[in-house]
Amino acid sequence: MRPNQKSISNTRSRSKGFFSTPLTIGTFWSITVFLTLLLFNTENSFSQEQKQDSVKRPKIGLVLSGGGAKGFAHIGVLKVLEEAGIKIDYIGGTSMGAVIGGLYASGYNGSQIDSIFKQTNFDELINDYIPRSSKNFYGKKNDELYAIVLPFSNFRVGIPEALSKGMYNYNLLSSLTRNVRHVRDFNKLPTPFLCIATNIETGEEVLLNKGNLVQAMMASSAFPSLFTPVEIDGNLLVDGGVVNNYPINEVRNLGADIIIGVDVQDDLLKRKNLKNATRILVQITNLQSIDKMKSKIKDTDVYVKPDIRDFGVISFDRGEEIIRKGEEATFAVYEKIKSLVTEDNFYKKPKLKVATDTIEIKKINSDQLDNYTKEYINGKLRFKPGSTITYDDLKTGINNLNATQNFSTISYCLQPNGEKDDLDLVLKENPTQTFLKLGLHYDGLYKSAILLNLTHKKTFLKNDVTSLDIILGDNFRYDLNYYVENGFNISFGFRSRLNQFNRNVTSNLGNLTAPSPDINLINVDFMDVSNQAYFQTIFVQKFLMGGGLEYKYLKINSPTLSNTDNVIDKSSYFSVFGYLKYDSFDKKSFPHSGLFFSTDVQTYLGSSDYTNTFKPYSMAKAEVAVANTLFRKATFKFEADAGLTFGNDSVPFFDYILGGYGYNKINNFNYFYGYDFLSISGNSFIKAGITFDYEIFKKNHVNFSANYANLGDDIFSTVDWVSMPKYSGYAVGYGLETIIGPIEIKQSWSPELSKSFTWFSIGFMF
Repeated sequence: MRPNQKSISNTRSRSKGFFSTPLTIGTFWSITVFLTLLLFNTENSFSQEQKQDSVKRPKIGLVLSGGGAKGFAHIGVLKVLEEAGIKIDYIGGTSMGAVIGGLYASGYNGSQIDSIFKQTNFDELINDYIPRSSKNFYGKKNDELYAIVLPFSNFRVGIPEALSKGMYNYNLLSSLTRNVRHVRDFNKLPTPFLCIATNIETGEEVLLNKGNLVQAMMASSAFPSLFTPVEIDGNLLVDGGVVNNYPINEVRNLGADIIIGVDVQDDLLKRKNLKNATRILVQITNLQSIDKMKSKIKDTDVYVKPDIRDFGVISFDRGEEIIRKGEEATFAVYEKIKSLVTEDNFYKKPKLKVATDTIEIKKINSDQLDNYTKEYINGKLRFKPGSTITYDDLKTGINNLNATQNFSTISYCLQPNGEKDDLDLVLKENPTQTFLKLGLHYDGLYKSAILLNLTHKKTFLKNDVTSLDIILGDNFRYDLNYYVENGFNISFGFRSRLNQFNRNVTSNLGNLTAPSPDINLINVDFMDVSNQAYFQTIFVQKFLMGGGLEYKYLKINSPTLSNTDNVIDKSSYFSVFGYLKYDSFDKKSFPHSGLFFSTDVQTYLGSSDYTNTFKPYSMAKAEVAVANTLFRKATFKFEADAGLTFGNDSVPFFDYILGGYGYNKINNFNYFYGYDFLSISGNSFIKAGITFDYEIFKKNHVNFSANYANLGDDIFSTVDWVSMPKYSGYAVGYGLETIIGPIEIKQSWSPELSKSFTWFSIGFMF
């Protein structure tokens, strides 16, 4: 009423200025009556307009149920609602409904959310993909050996808490919701929002309408066994679909007059359809919710039920089909929807203009940890307080922390601090310090092998890792590693390994005398025991630089040699070595992009000298490889290697030996298409190769390779190394990416030989 009162006062002032004589009592009462009637009519008119507006524009609430990948149907529903001109005033969701509803509430329209989900790699999301670039060199090596990793404590094998910690999803949602990163009351989002989670300890329903939006969406969608529970305010939360998969009452309480509800949950399945663990888990969560849905459907003004019986909760690869099902189901009730809209209240939701991804970090806040300093955390983040970063930089830093496996829980949020942001980190140290790891492999050199690994952290120091590989199969082997990581400071370690095999190798090895002039391969039993103490550090933040000492025991026997005691060598060798490495390949096997570079120098200083021929000498070699995607699924990889010997004559057993494919490379062994395993050798070589790989369909590759080399003794002392290649070979192959590593078959041939070779390789190479 204050504006009206102000209006009356102004009218009186103007009246005094208009009349030249004082007002009579009659005139005064006439004016008073006139103004009273005018005020009454104005208020009555305003009240009628409010009432008419209320009739024309009821408050509409949208309820989105959970259903995993079937929740893609919500996107189709949103697109049709926007086409009809519906303005959503409130949103409530559970699980996938919480994720899509949260994005819509933060300002995105349906088409934008459609684009976001089509661009998301859900394989990487479910597997919590950590980019290879986030792992240190030690981590890259170890993560490309083992198919299964299990917690191990008190001589008991456990199972992981969940398949994924959800950091891939957390980073993605944090970047997508940057516009509202400072909003802590979900009623103050562009569209008021709430979601539902379940307290895993009490079974109680938890309403999430305040706090960190990303954390709330993560908690509501933390499907048990797939994603780890999310801790909020001391409560351990999982998927809200367990207790309330359709929060209709909660949305009505926000003030909704009309409820549009989208139901994408499963009906109860018969036993013939309960064929896997995922379906059984979904069935368990649906036991209560389906019965509750009967009454909730009656309370829903516009009920949308997409026909998604042919899809599962993990049918992420069929997202576009599911979105269309959502559109079809909404068009089926289109007349009901259109009845909620008039020409006066038709609403077209604009595209969200996404804020810049640049963040100015003023402080980095985290609780004090038992085993890790703030310097360690900042070193992994690779930015410090006062830095200006992007969301990609933030994601990289969080991935670096996640890659260490030192933290069971990682979460973060950005708090306003003036015109800058504080990064609040919540880190929970991983209580599991011991892991049992398993792997499988087969190749033509070492034959079949089962890998058993025991890894233990903090054996002697806070940031050390002890790892023991025991390799059982046709050839027993072991690999013991102790490594202390100090980030950008100097790290150090110790390694001991045993490699052995029986194989026909080139008779050029050590100038051996074959039983017959027509035989150029000799069967040998090869055993190599190497012990190294080394140090290494990160050089200019990209290169791994290191060096150390090595003691090696080499024993080579051959039962096929004539005029010998069958022993070719059984000597100890002492050497020093140094190396420089760079590796930015996105994957070790079938890389799509990246660069690899490695160079090392080794000087042999002494030997027990079984052959009485040893003199100190040095070897140097280098390797470079580059991979690049030519078009959608076609990748080109070029690689070049070279090695030489200088000083005195080399020990022939350490010469560069080429041939074969698929085995774990040790010493100076190297692959070469067209020739059998370890069949050509020399104390110097140069080699170049090219591979064209095409991913015919997901994780299935066909490829063609060619390689060329000049190899022999002291080839760099003349111009022979730049002459036409003396050796050449080609291969066509098929490869499949699996959980145990790549499975490959290659058919290889060389113009210089009359025979071809077929090679099988199964699993990660070790």
